[in-house]
Amino acid sequence: MLQAEIKSLLKEDISILIKVPNSGKHYVCDCGEASLLTVKEAQSVSAIFISHTHIDHFANFDGIFRHQIGSGEKVVICGPKNIHQQVEARLKSYTWNLIDENAIEYEIREIVSKEEINVYTLHPPYWNTEFIKTQNFLFEDECVNVDFAILDHKTDSIAYLFKERDTITFHEEASGFRKGKWISELKIAFENNDPDQQIEIEDTIYKASELFHLLTKNEGYKLGVIMDHAVDERNYEKMRTVFTEADKVYIETFYKDLDQEFAKLNYHSFASASGKIMNECKVKEAIPIHFSRRYTESDQQEIETAFYKAFRES
Repeated sequence: MLQAEIKSLLKEDISILIKVPNSGKHYVCDCGEASLLTVKEAQSVSAIFISHTHIDHFANFDGIFRHQIGSGEKVVICGPKNIHQQVEARLKSYTWNLIDENAIEYEIREIVSKEEINVYTLHPPYWNTEFIKTQNFLFEDECVNVDFAILDHKTDSIAYLFKERDTITFHEEASGFRKGKWISELKIAFENNDPDQQIEIEDTIYKASELFHLLTKNEGYKLGVIMDHAVDERNYEKMRTVFTEADKVYIETFYKDLDQEFAKLNYHSFASASGKIMNECKVKEAIPIHFSRRYTESDQQEIETAFYKAFRES
């Protein structure tokens, strides 16, 4: 099960670390101050997901790449339109005369639309962006694949859904056969939806469909992060498309209900609005995050109370 940890204190800008248990894989969503993010965790991050580049979501990018330089690894950065230019500008603002070109590689994936992802690379010491290709998916590795929605925050604000890969359980006690390579062949046929695939077991040929009852598909855990967004039906329709029935979603809840006029003015959400859309998405667990820095702990409690009231109402 994917695990998420908020690495920012109440008065700090938001940053969330996502961990894949038993793998050492870490992903970061947004680069706020994140005083709780350790050097070791930063060095283990293989992908950074930026919702948008307002300063409170991007200011600590420097602190993260400072700990990554010298790893020799490739780190993926995903973000909205022009993210490649903004990353390049940040990296070029420093002097790198002591850094080898193999110290690190950044691959930047610029989200132009749901179907158009532009991929760039850049290396030290000159950090000149090189366009590589355009693709129609954002991110996948051996642990997760990532879907997204492009929300309106008076600029594009990307909301991300991390989905663990589905797994398949083989029910050995129900088979009556000896173990063998036929099990992996059956799983492949199941994954590929190929019921006519021939499977040989103990000198007998079976159709894969005759053996599918020995398998169970386990849906991968779905973890969402929805940052800044306007209270707007077009945003909500995109959320329903991507986040419906997610296992857990962290969602921006910047303002108290009493301050919802500020939310409308600044293209943010407020407590009951965020709770209500999570209810409509039938999310199993929803967590309000990213509160205005003007608020105290008692204000945060007020936000959470209004959020969960709206979230739990049928």
